[in-house]
Amino acid sequence: MPNHPLVDDIYRVVSEGADVTDEQVEQFGKQLSGIIADRLRERKGDPREFTLRMSNIGKGPRQLWYESRYEPDETFPPHTLVKFMFGDVIEALVLFLAGVAGHDVTSQQAEVDVGGVKGHIDADIDGVTVDVKSASTYAFKKFANGTLAEDDPFGYIDQLAGYCKARGTDGAFLAVDKQNGHITYLQFDKEDLEAINIEDRVEYMKELITSDKEPERCYSDEPDGMSGNRKLGTNCSYCPFKRRCWADANDGLGLRVFAYSNGPRFLTNVAKEPNVPEITF
Repeated sequence: MPNHPLVDDIYRVVSEGADVTDEQVEQFGKQLSGIIADRLRERKGDPREFTLRMSNIGKGPRQLWYESRYEPDETFPPHTLVKFMFGDVIEALVLFLAGVAGHDVTSQQAEVDVGGVKGHIDADIDGVTVDVKSASTYAFKKFANGTLAEDDPFGYIDQLAGYCKARGTDGAFLAVDKQNGHITYLQFDKEDLEAINIEDRVEYMKELITSDKEPERCYSDEPDGMSGNRKLGTNCSYCPFKRRCWADANDGLGLRVFAYSNGPRFLTNVAKEPNVPEITF
């Protein structure tokens, strides 16, 4: 699949160089320093108050319900927080390169509102509302191959639909493989995003988080090969509320976690004891 012209232009600037103005450099420097300062200040802030926002509107209903009521079962380790900073820096860098390459980059961090749920877009580029995503090589393939709609565990498309509903624009993801530096552009027409009916989802989520009824699980567990054991799928494994959600696993003992070579595996039912160390907390 050929690259989008925006991607080709960013690659050209990186390869051939460009006449970058002092004003562009100064603005970019301020943006980067602001990103790092904001991230660090967040760590010193007051305990969070839950707010329904465009950035979380696509999450699973049960996860969002938990977020509105409880502190997470686990906190992010320092290396994960550094990774989040990388994502913010990559976003700023790619938008900077798009502007240097001659594209019209406007409305950075403009506020939007759908049904009282607010959010901030990354930018409009050439009139298209663009959400920049930094992704692992594996996740990047979904953007590059155009298969994100088939597997969107973090609700990115719903988030983009909300932005574009408020802006009245087409939408796109400008995705960066943070391991290898590849960039791709995945666009969605306004009509396709409108078919999601994000306004209905917003109203559903607003009602859900005020309800005392705990929603059904977002995903079921799945077989762990032929062992007879069952495990959490990838989506549940990343959820910070998985222990609370699966407290009834293993006949009420809760999740059991085993240290496999490719990472921890969260078992909901152990029919055959794994021959790897168990992680206890």
